Amino acid sequence: MKSLVFATHNLHKTQEVKELLAGKYTVLNLTDIGCTTEIPETGTTFVENAGLKSKFVLENYQLDCFADDSGLEVEALNQEPGIYSARYSGGKGDLANLQLVLQKMEGISNRKARFKTVISLMQDGKEHLFEGVINGTLRTEPSGTSGFGYDPIFEPEGYAKTFAEMSMEEKNQISHRAQAMKKLIAFLRA
Repeated sequence: MKSLVFATHNLHKTQEVKELLAGKYTVLNLTDIGCTTEIPETGTTFVENAGLKSKFVLENYQLDCFADDSGLEVEALNQEPGIYSARYSGGKGDLANLQLVLQKMEGISNRKARFKTVISLMQDGKEHLFEGVINGTLRTEPSGTSGFGYDPIFEPEGYAKTFAEMSMEEKNQISHRAQAMKKLIAFLRA
């Protein structure tokens, strides 16, 4: 069976993908291959950042790999925080990032936003890209205790609750990351 590296140290993400690709691939993460390097995200787009991580593993470990980059894009903030979503407040954490977005959105009626994920798969020396997007709106204050990041203020289109008010199963059916993963998995199974 072929091995495939997921460029993450997140055990929950790794296990989820292992189950989805069982019987077809042995899925390893960065810890499994002995990679302790914090792979820099110096790109200016989600595509570039995902590609930097997957190519780093290919070049340094000679293993097929996939990596993702995700973020929140707010229409009224010229698509900010975008690729800086995880470090929007200068590395002060999820709550500070969320509060900064709410502060910048004070008094703005256009609440349109979207979450976006891009996955870069490096396989047999070629890059394949998969994208997932979910549109929605931003609440004026946080609601819900599930999820992480901007989930407490993001209400997906067609729902009357935030990602943080959904169960993990419900969110994983519709999220940007789930959409991109489904495309990746369909490609790998083909």
